Amino acid sequence: MAGLTKISQAWSFRDFEAKIFHHTFRGITIKTLMVDFSRERLTLSSRRGFKKVRFVCNNFNPPELWDFLHNPENMEVYLGEVLSQLNIPRDNCVTLFTGVDMDDVALAIERFEDFIVYAYVTAGVDSNAMRVGVDEAGSIERDGKFERLKTINTILITNASLTEGAMVQSIMIATEAKTIALQDLDVRSSYNPALQATGTGTDNIVVVSGEGSKISYTGGHSKMGEMIAKAVIKATKEAIIKHRLRKAYK
Repeated sequence: MAGLTKISQAWSFRDFEAKIFHHTFRGITIKTLMVDFSRERLTLSSRRGFKKVRFVCNNFNPPELWDFLHNPENMEVYLGEVLSQLNIPRDNCVTLFTGVDMDDVALAIERFEDFIVYAYVTAGVDSNAMRVGVDEAGSIERDGKFERLKTINTILITNASLTEGAMVQSIMIATEAKTIALQDLDVRSSYNPALQATGTGTDNIVVVSGEGSKISYTGGHSKMGEMIAKAVIKATKEAIIKHRLRKAYK
């Protein structure tokens, strides 16, 4: 893999492997969490909707690149280079982006009988945490252009075979769980500190369905919904704390 300098963390499970790669773009160090499922899985993401892919990535790009990446054409060049370095076909991957160092990722795992839920989360809430629907919107999309800020990215994986409806419910439950994590840590709105934050303005999520027992309901009354919520709460809180500690010791 050309351009890669090291692997800082790695996980190996029955259904997938995940690694954090350190690599470079135009001489600047970037980091990517790459999850490899060996074969294609059905995913639902805020980036690409429903899509069958083999890989899911979460990429950290530092502030030195943000002005460059603000241009959508440059972003396409960047994404192409990142995936090329990882030997990943562009059409076979869902990729999230963040300004949070990838070594601050948190993983939480929930198990019940033959079901497993994994939640990988990176979370930066220091610059654009907000209370949605109360704080005013800070940007308008025009031709795909947005500011690049800190964010909460969630990769939610299960070995259960989820229906499309259950995958949508999973995002609902994960979003509620993320908000609980912010409440537990008393994360305030960056725009009005008197308000409790419900997320950041740039949060993204990927849900990855498995090949095990079929599940059609992941709402709050279901065991799968409970597992999803617990995993997301734990991982989100840990990710926020890890990122805060990194900033404190800089």
